[in-house]
Amino acid sequence: MNALDGIRVLDLSRVLAGPWCTQTLADLGADVIKVERPGSGDDTRSWGPPFLHDREGRDTAEAAYYLGTNRNKRSITCDIASAEGQALIRELVQHCQVFVENFKVGDMARYGLDYPSLSKLNPALVYCSVTGFGQTGPYRERAGYDYAVQGMGGLMSITGERDDIGGGPQKVGVAVADLFTGMYSTVGILAALRHAERTGQGQHLDMALLDTQVAMLANLGANYLVSGKVPGRAGNAHQNIVPYQVFEVAPAADGHKDFMILAVGNDGQFAKFCQVAGRPELATDPRFARNQDRVRNRAVLVPMLEEIFKARTKAQWLPALEAAKVPCGAINNLAEVFADPHVRERGMVHTWEHPLAGPVNLVASPLKLSATPVRTDTPPPLLGQHTEEVLRELLGADGERMAGLKSREVI
Repeated sequence: MNALDGIRVLDLSRVLAGPWCTQTLADLGADVIKVERPGSGDDTRSWGPPFLHDREGRDTAEAAYYLGTNRNKRSITCDIASAEGQALIRELVQHCQVFVENFKVGDMARYGLDYPSLSKLNPALVYCSVTGFGQTGPYRERAGYDYAVQGMGGLMSITGERDDIGGGPQKVGVAVADLFTGMYSTVGILAALRHAERTGQGQHLDMALLDTQVAMLANLGANYLVSGKVPGRAGNAHQNIVPYQVFEVAPAADGHKDFMILAVGNDGQFAKFCQVAGRPELATDPRFARNQDRVRNRAVLVPMLEEIFKARTKAQWLPALEAAKVPCGAINNLAEVFADPHVRERGMVHTWEHPLAGPVNLVASPLKLSATPVRTDTPPPLLGQHTEEVLRELLGADGERMAGLKSREVI
C-alpha cells in the first residue's frame, strides 16, 4: 500500500508550483489525473533542450523539465475553454477528493470551475488554487512568476555577493518560490484532507508564491522585524554565524582554483576547527571565543581564516575536519552529485522504463517511509495517454461518447 491510496487528484496545474505539489501527492500514492490542453499539453513538455532521446538518439517530444515534475501521474486531455470540456471536468470532480489549479484569478469562475461551483457538486472537495499573489490583495490579478517573486519577496536582496565588492542581485539557481509553494500546497492539502475525513467538509486553499517567498525569508525576515535593520547580501557567508562560508583552498592538482565550505555552528565546533588548523589560540581569543564575538569581529577573523585555508588542499582539509566532527563540505557540480556514492546508496536516482527511450534515469523522491514506500512510476510519456482509460473508469464513457468528444476536439 501507499500512504495516499484511495485519494484521487484532478490536476489542472502546469509548469512547476502546481505540478511539484501534485507530483509529491502522486509519489505518496494518490491517483493524480493530469489534465492537459489537447494538442500541446503542459508548457514544460516543450521547454527544451534537453529533450529525451529515443532509442535511435533522436529527440522525443518530452523535455527533461517535464519529466522531472510529473512522475506517477496519468495524463488526459480536455479543452476546458469549451462548454463541453467544462462539463466533463464537473463530472470528473465528483469522483475526486482534491482539485488543483494555477490559472489566473477569476479564470476558473468564468469557466464555472471555481470552488463555490465545484463544492456544490462535491462538498468534501479540497480545492487548491496556486497563483503568484493570491486571491486577494492589490496584486491579485497580476501574473506571478518565480523570478519576479524572488525579487519582490526579498530573496534577491539577500542573495549574491556583497555590494561593497562588486556584487548585485542574484536569483537562486532553481525556481525556489515555485518549489516551496508546491511543497506548502502539499502540506495544506494533506491537512485539509484530514479535516474533510473528520467532518465531510472540504475547503479552498489560497496559495501564493509571494506569501511563500516572504515566509521562506526565515531567520532573515525575523532579523529585520526584530531589529529594524535591513539585511544585505552576504555572498556565501552566513548573516548570523561565523565562520560559516566558502573558503578558497590551495589549488587542485590541475592548478585550478579550488574551494570548500566551512559551516561552524557553535563555539565547540570552532574550537575543534582551530585545533585542526593548528591555531588553537584563536578559540580562546576574546574577540573570537563566542559566536556573537565572531560575528561582531567578522572583518578581523575572516581574512585570517582565508590565509589559513590557502595553506592546504581540499583533499587535506576535508578528511581532517570530518574526523574532528567539524561541519564542512565540497562544492560539487551535478556530475559529481550524481556520481556520489552516498547519493547512489540513498536511491536518489531511479531508472524508469520509457516506451520510446528505454531505460531513463531521473531524480527520485526523497521521501522514505518504512511502511508505505513512495511510488516509482514513470511520468506519462504521451500527451493524453490515459484519457480513454480515465473516462471509461470514472464516468463509464463508451466508445461512442469518446469518439464524439474527439470529433468535437474536447479531448
